[in-house]
Amino acid sequence: MKATLIRAIALVVSLIPGVALGQPFVDQLGLTPRFPSTAPPPNRTPETLTGNDLRVSSLQTDSTGGLWIGSWRSLARINPNTGQVVAEVDLPNYTISALAQDRVGRIWLGTYEGLLRVDPRSNEVTAQNITLPSNRVLSLLVDRRGFLWVGTDQGLALVSPDEGLLMTTWRSLPGRSGNAMTLDRQGQLWVGTQEGLVRIDTASAMPLARVADLPGAMVQALATHGRDGTIWAGTPSGLVVVDPNLGRVSRVVNSMRDRNVTALRFANDGSLWVGTDNGLWRIDPTGGAILDQVPQLPSSQIFALSPDTGNKLWIGTGLGLAWRGADGEVRPHVGLNSR
Repeated sequence: MKATLIRAIALVVSLIPGVALGQPFVDQLGLTPRFPSTAPPPNRTPETLTGNDLRVSSLQTDSTGGLWIGSWRSLARINPNTGQVVAEVDLPNYTISALAQDRVGRIWLGTYEGLLRVDPRSNEVTAQNITLPSNRVLSLLVDRRGFLWVGTDQGLALVSPDEGLLMTTWRSLPGRSGNAMTLDRQGQLWVGTQEGLVRIDTASAMPLARVADLPGAMVQALATHGRDGTIWAGTPSGLVVVDPNLGRVSRVVNSMRDRNVTALRFANDGSLWVGTDNGLWRIDPTGGAILDQVPQLPSSQIFALSPDTGNKLWIGTGLGLAWRGADGEVRPHVGLNSR
């Protein structure tokens, strides 16, 4: 059934050559498996290695309740209830920029050197480096059908995780880079780029709308409000709210004006955690009022957030991983930060 669906989508996309906004897109269609049976040894790229850089760039919960930590040095899985390091995957040659879990539990890594897939049972890399618009991966997202969207600094790619097929690539994405992604209530994809937002129909691979001229222009963080379906976009100069039905900015969040917003995550109570390059705040999305500010972090640079995970808020910073407990105290995760 799934193979039939993949062939059908590939056929539809291949028959429509347009790439302009409002038309289907296809720059490259791969119909042969791109994954090797065994992963080749990674290529060392000295110019991208970061030495003792401790930044934690991505956090991803999995179906077992674990929390995966992607950093500029390694990949690890912890028990978020106890903080115990359950597994580590040594990736000294890779700078991890994004994480995603597919529908069968495999962990996908976006790196500055390409795309990797890790089997959580063996904690080994089982596939890597599909043909992408660029090997510099910035964001990952699994849509409702189970397909993997890959945002790079040179466009988007759509991958079938099960069959190992590169479905299509889009190098003419308005704004070029796929910095961040989220799904709206209809299951459509919103992509944050260098020049605003683009909405894409995940079934037909058709761009549906574009929101440009945002304050700060570049979108570097996205989140969908679970209660009203609005799209929240973080830019270098603040936080804006987009009405997905109207396809335009509905308001600018005054409390976040002139802040470089780098991470966004909604909590279970409906509040929004906003990470910036100079601190972490929790705001009320109704009016934008600041509810809380988190002091004493290892670094004021915030790259990733995972609220309500093991009864904690987990925070990826420029100087390692930290967590905030129910008592409000912030503690560094020494088990990872000291390695």
